[in-house]
Amino acid sequence: MKRRESAASLFGVIVAVIWGMTFLSIKVALRELGPMSLSLFRFVIASVLLAGIMAASRTSFAIAWRDVPLLALSSFVGVTLYFFFENNGILRLTASESSLIIGVIPVVTLIGEILFLRTRPGRLIALGIVLSFVGVALIVLRSESASASPLGYLYMVGAALSWVVYGFATKPLSGRYPMLAITFWQMVIGAIGCIPFAVAERQVWAGLSATALFNAAYLGIFGSAIGYWLYVIVLEHLGPGRSSVFINLIPVVSVAASFVILGERLSALQIAGGIIAISGVYMATVSSQAKRHQ
Repeated sequence: MKRRESAASLFGVIVAVIWGMTFLSIKVALRELGPMSLSLFRFVIASVLLAGIMAASRTSFAIAWRDVPLLALSSFVGVTLYFFFENNGILRLTASESSLIIGVIPVVTLIGEILFLRTRPGRLIALGIVLSFVGVALIVLRSESASASPLGYLYMVGAALSWVVYGFATKPLSGRYPMLAITFWQMVIGAIGCIPFAVAERQVWAGLSATALFNAAYLGIFGSAIGYWLYVIVLEHLGPGRSSVFINLIPVVSVAASFVILGERLSALQIAGGIIAISGVYMATVSSQAKRHQ
């Protein structure tokens, strides 16, 4: 049991590194690829690889017809719309800023539960929510790119809201089917939803550089297929509460890697805002999980 938990913890760190690096890959790939052409390329690759993983692990592909509408909704919102907003946001912002803003999604989800499910937050959860938004405010207000592209932040808000809807839509399915099967079909349906957007971009694939193709392939192979597969294993062995610790590492990885690889710089106040935001998310999510297990 301890060996499995140790392995799951290692996978959690690997997932944090993989997903932290995706913000850099998206930023680089978008220099030559349209936002939704990149998404389509990414999820076609991921769908093929996940199908192979499911076949190798003998995971059932079956989904009851009655659940297809909900599955389609979660796929369109959580894959097509989410990455429409996220990729367009990253196109206009730095990878560092984008990862820190996306990092508060767990808190936005908690707010959704408070508003729509009428859950009552404890003091630590409420404090964590406040801290996370104070942190994001510092990141945005002290950003050099804020005046140049406020639209980038609006796209990130759209991504956060899309993910909240995706979470609510996926929750009823998670108790009926393996998460690997749900993720596979969401990627397949989400990729189909990307097609009209990608066609509208009139992407020319012939002249793409090896760098753009490498980063797009990284997103499909590691960012989606292997990343989600490993995270399902982490969830199964550690549960949502302990798994959230690794998710909170994602913006840390992204900011550090963006500094070293892309030469991105955050102001002192933005760095402080990032620390406050991540601390708030950690406080709110861990306190929420602890409350649910009381």
